Amino acid sequence: MAMDEIDYEIFGSDMQYVEVELDPGEAAVGEAGMMMYMQQGIELDTVFGDGSQQGGVFGKLLGAGKRLLTGESLFTTVFHNEGRGKARVAFAAPYPGKIVPVHLAEMGGTLICQKDAFLCAAKGVSLGIAFQRRLGAGLFGGEGFIMQKLDGDGWAFIHAGGTLVEKTLAPGEVLRVDTGCVVAFQPTVDFDIAYVGKIKSAIFSGEGLFFATLRGPGKVWLQSLPLSRLAGRLMMAVPASKGSSNAGLLGGASLGGLFGGDDD
Repeated sequence: MAMDEIDYEIFGSDMQYVEVELDPGEAAVGEAGMMMYMQQGIELDTVFGDGSQQGGVFGKLLGAGKRLLTGESLFTTVFHNEGRGKARVAFAAPYPGKIVPVHLAEMGGTLICQKDAFLCAAKGVSLGIAFQRRLGAGLFGGEGFIMQKLDGDGWAFIHAGGTLVEKTLAPGEVLRVDTGCVVAFQPTVDFDIAYVGKIKSAIFSGEGLFFATLRGPGKVWLQSLPLSRLAGRLMMAVPASKGSSNAGLLGGASLGGLFGGDDD
C-alpha cells in the first residue's frame, strides 16, 4: 500500500508537537491519546489494528495482535481530510524531549524503536513487532523480547525524552548504552546486551548489571531522559507517608534496577 505524502512542521523546544498537513483524501495515523488539535475538515476514525489496513480482516487481526504484544491498545486512530482544501492535525509529545521525523524510505523501509516511542505517521505505515533473537537481550534488555517495528516508505514520527542524540555507526563500531536510553535504530544495527563485568560497580554505580551494545553499520537514536528515569526521580521525591522511596543504602540503586538499567 502506498504511503500518503504528508507535509509537516515541528513546533516548540522542550515540549514539542508536530503539525501534519493533509491534502484532501490524505490521512495520518496516530497513537491513542497523542492528538493535540485538528482543523475543520479533519475527521477521525478508530480502527482495529495498526491503521495500515493491509490484508483484509486477517491483516487487521494480525495488526491488532502485534499491538497487543507490544503493550499498546488494540485500536489506532486515523485522521483523514474530508474537506476541499488542506487541513492540519497536530500530535503532542507525552513528556519533555524531542520529536524525531524519520523518512522510512531513507532508512531502507524499516525502523526498530522502543514500544513507547511511536507518535504518529503517514497512513500506510505498518506498526509491527521485532523480536529480540538473543536470550540475553530478551531477559536483560529492559524491553524484553519485543520492540516496535515501523515498515513503509513514508514519514514516521517518534519521540525521544530529554536531549536527542543521533549517531551513525561505522561497520563494526560498537556503542555501549544504558538500555533505557535506546530510542530507535536501523535494522542493520546489531543489538545485544553486555555484562558490566564488575558486581561492585553495578551495585554502587546505580547503572545496572547490563548495557545495551549497538554494533554498526547503521544509524541510532538515543535519549538522555528515559521515561522510567523521570518516573523514578518523581517517586523518590514523594514523601515517605505517601509512597515508598526507591533510594536505599546503596546510593539510589534499587535491587530491581540492577538488572538492565532503565526499563523505559
